[in-house]
Amino acid sequence: MSSIGVLPAQSLRRMVAAGNIHADPAVLDAQIQPASLDLRLGPRAWRVRASFLAGKGRKVADRLAALEMHQMDLSQGAVLEKGCVYVVPLMESLALPRGIQAVANAKSSTGRLDLLTRVITDDGTEFDRVPDGYHGPLYAEICPRSFSVLVRPGMRLNQIRFRQGQAILNDAELVALHKAETLVPDEPVISEGLGFSVDLRPAGTTLVGYRAKPHTGVIDLDRIGAYAPHDFWEELHSDDGQLILDPGAFYILVSREAVHIPPDYAAEMAPYLAMVGEFRVHYAGFFDPGFGHAPAGGAGARGVLEVRCHEAPFVLEHGQIVGRLVYERMSERPERLYGADIASNYQGQGLKLAKHFRAG
Repeated sequence: MSSIGVLPAQSLRRMVAAGNIHADPAVLDAQIQPASLDLRLGPRAWRVRASFLAGKGRKVADRLAALEMHQMDLSQGAVLEKGCVYVVPLMESLALPRGIQAVANAKSSTGRLDLLTRVITDDGTEFDRVPDGYHGPLYAEICPRSFSVLVRPGMRLNQIRFRQGQAILNDAELVALHKAETLVPDEPVISEGLGFSVDLRPAGTTLVGYRAKPHTGVIDLDRIGAYAPHDFWEELHSDDGQLILDPGAFYILVSREAVHIPPDYAAEMAPYLAMVGEFRVHYAGFFDPGFGHAPAGGAGARGVLEVRCHEAPFVLEHGQIVGRLVYERMSERPERLYGADIASNYQGQGLKLAKHFRAG
C-alpha cells in the first residue's frame, strides 16, 4: 500500500486478508464497493438521550452506559423512531496500519430517507473520521429525521473509505482534469472543488423535487420498490425556476449538471459555504470511480441533492450553486467501476427517490 490516494476494492480485500479490517461474521463480497466498504449493523441497539462523541481517552461503550435509555434486540427487526437517537455497534472493526486513515458517510439510499447516520469511534473527536492507525470498534449513530425505519442486523446504512496520504485535487489540477476528461458538460465552476447547482427548470416537466410528508408509516429498509411515493412524499412543481424551502423540511432535488467521475478518481460531496443560504445539502456524499462514466454505462449522471432548510424560509433559484464535489486520486484503478460490474441503483440517474419507493 505504498501509493498515495483512496484505496480501491482490491486493496480493501488485502486489508481484510491481513486483519486490518475484521468482521464477525466475515466481510461479504457484496460489501466491497469500488472505493469503499459497506458497514453492517450489529444485533443490538442502544437508545440514548443525545448524540455524542467519545472524546479523547474515552470509549464509546463507557459513554453508552452513562447515556443509554434502553437497549433493543434487532435480531427479529426493530423500529427506530423518528426524532430519536440510537447507537448500534457495527459488525466491522479496524486495526489500521500507520499511514492509513478513513472517512465514513451514509450510503445514498440512507441519505435519501433523511436518516442522519454517522460513524463514531473510541477516542473520537469528530463524526465519520477514523484517525491514522486506529485500532478498535466502530459504531453507527442513527437518528431518523423524516421517517421511522425498521432495521435488522446486517443492514448496510454506512460506508467507509480508506486513504493513504493526501490526494485531493487542487483547483488547478481539477481544471486540468476537466480539460482531459470533461467532468461536466458546460463550463465548470471550480473553487475548492467542482461546484454544482440545482435544477429547477427540468426539460419537459414542472416536477422539480419532493418534500417529505410529516406523518407517515414505517419504512422497512429491506423492502425495495415496495412503497408508493405519494404515501411519504409531496411532489413539488415549479414553472418559474424558484422553490421556497420551509424551515425544518426535507427535500429531494437534483443537480443541473450531469457529473462524471473518471475511473482513476473518487469524489465526495461537500456542502457549499454556509453564507449562501439557510440550507445545507445532506450527508450522503461518496461518488465512486466510474459514476457517470460512459464506458461504465453512463454519460454523466445527475447528483441527487438531499436538502434541509434551517431557521428561515429560503428562496432557491434555478442554477444556484448549492454544493461542490471534491475530487481525489485513487491509489490505483479499482478492479471494477460503479455501474459496470456492480449492481448500481443510481447510475445514469436523474431526480430519483430512494430504491425503497416504486418508480413512477
